[in-house]
Amino acid sequence: MKGIEEAKAKGVKGPALDAAAAALAGEHVAPSTDALGHFVLRLAFCRTEDLRRWFLTLEADLFRARFRALLPDAQAAFISSASLPVTPLSRPDYDALRPALAAVAEGVHGGAASRRFAADVASGAARDAFFRARFEDVPDLVATRRALLVGGDAIVSKHDASSLVAGAFRARLAAGLTRAARAWASHGAAAEAGRLAPVVESLAVRYVGTDYGATGRGRPGDAVAAGDVAALAAASFPLCMRAMHGHVTTAHHLKHKGRLQLGLFLKGIGLPLDEALRFWRAAFAPKCTPDEFDKRHAYSIRFNYGREGKRADYTPYSCVKLITTPVDGGDCAGCPYKTLAPDALADALAGMGVAPAAVREAGAKAKAGHFQLACAAAWEGIHGAELDAGVQHPNQYYDASRAALAPKKEEGEGVKAEAGGAAAGAAGAAGAAP
Repeated sequence: MKGIEEAKAKGVKGPALDAAAAALAGEHVAPSTDALGHFVLRLAFCRTEDLRRWFLTLEADLFRARFRALLPDAQAAFISSASLPVTPLSRPDYDALRPALAAVAEGVHGGAASRRFAADVASGAARDAFFRARFEDVPDLVATRRALLVGGDAIVSKHDASSLVAGAFRARLAAGLTRAARAWASHGAAAEAGRLAPVVESLAVRYVGTDYGATGRGRPGDAVAAGDVAALAAASFPLCMRAMHGHVTTAHHLKHKGRLQLGLFLKGIGLPLDEALRFWRAAFAPKCTPDEFDKRHAYSIRFNYGREGKRADYTPYSCVKLITTPVDGGDCAGCPYKTLAPDALADALAGMGVAPAAVREAGAKAKAGHFQLACAAAWEGIHGAELDAGVQHPNQYYDASRAALAPKKEEGEGVKAEAGGAAAGAAGAAGAAP
């Protein structure tokens, strides 16, 4: 579903979107667990209006693509079995409406296939190819004049049956999500607190890519030292981490969420614990004595590395988790593509060295709510190459950047040289952070 959303945001639609959805379904959906996955996701995405809207839109798109992939006989059998509020167009009505139906078929669809279908309608050879439905059930067909309106009903051809079926599916799914939300809030969450609730509540923000916090994970380059961080930030940090790094190095302070998010990111790029303590101690030094640092901050840094508390190996935040984490006023944590005003975002991206066209593209995607695609556009605007995988994780952005800049390093342009021209941009990005 995330892949379908990204394809739509890139302007993919019609048959191309159906093909993309079918390919994604073939790769990720197992027929034996298809229904189970659907109902688990209902629970995961029923809990807020935003989650319901996202799930409803993408699940309907997936359903429509899979229905269109069925053969005509299978489509007709599905419509018959689904108890939809439609009826086949009667022979007298078909004969009376033939000229108008032929005009709709030819005028709207176009192309040789549509002209043949229109000719079949006009000759009477397509009398079994139409359904009568309520016009409010096919608003997309009505809006684009792909249905014939007669007395409050819409006459829909078999070629557009997917809109009819997907509309009914969407309405039923919306009602089901509303019921699930009420049931989950009233008793489901409490009853399943020790079993399903942790799974359900984490699914909407779960990241299933590379574990960037895993000990010994292979990374482009060697372990990072505290003294390397500033140059790496200017060259390869995504805007979110660049802004937090810029803030802590200029204001010598960062609120808890920012320290957590930046600290885990630095762990993910290869900063060992002793170097992390050195980095944070130096960043806080103008406002925090070494003794104060050890008392107030050292424990949480060791905690992130699994040396205190539960001693778990904590992993960096994914993009989804950054986007969905609430951000307080005056805090530069979170996703800047979501939190920054358009002008401030444009200034921050320009300060990073993003090409002007890419700044506009990233701003447009951020305004439309496609924050990860906006970040990918910024990456492409800096590196002058395509990022086919998109951006799912700040550490993925960093790794892709280091890989893209590696040839320059081989030519004698080291990390510091790469970062030199962008150092001023880091401060600009930090200043634009909320």
